Amino acid sequence: MVLIAPGARHMQLRRSGGQYQAAVQDGPPFNRHTPSVDVLFRSAAECAGEDVLAIILTGTGDDGARGMRALHEGGAGTIARARASCVVFGMPKEAIKLGAVDEVLPFDRVAGAILRFDARSERPDGRTEQVRLRPGGRVRRATDRRGFRSVED
Repeated sequence: MVLIAPGARHMQLRRSGGQYQAAVQDGPPFNRHTPSVDVLFRSAAECAGEDVLAIILTGTGDDGARGMRALHEGGAGTIARARASCVVFGMPKEAIKLGAVDEVLPFDRVAGAILRFDARSERPDGRTEQVRLRPGGRVRRATDRRGFRSVED
């Protein structure tokens, strides 16, 4: 599932019971940004840790770099887009400089890394969860051990 924070509002990941939820809220700029990637990544580090795969693709400045380091230190998977395939390399470069990145990948290898990360978990019955792409790139998936609900976009 992909969620995008609306302009001028922060998004945070929260856990309620066994489910993850995205919360969108008003707030002052953090690190000069609203929404801020650091706010999202830090909240994900606090409640989900190793269940997260964080990716910085492009952007100016250093927003997201410290949050990505918190995720990295909490066991999350972290990826930055390689300079050669970036239009703007500021955000990935800062995350790499902080030592917050497991892999630096060209854009055309990011989707494969996402699929590998998703396939790493097994369902409670021992079978690997299947991710099926539907027409138009939509995803259908069942609840997994990490608490993600069935989603059909």
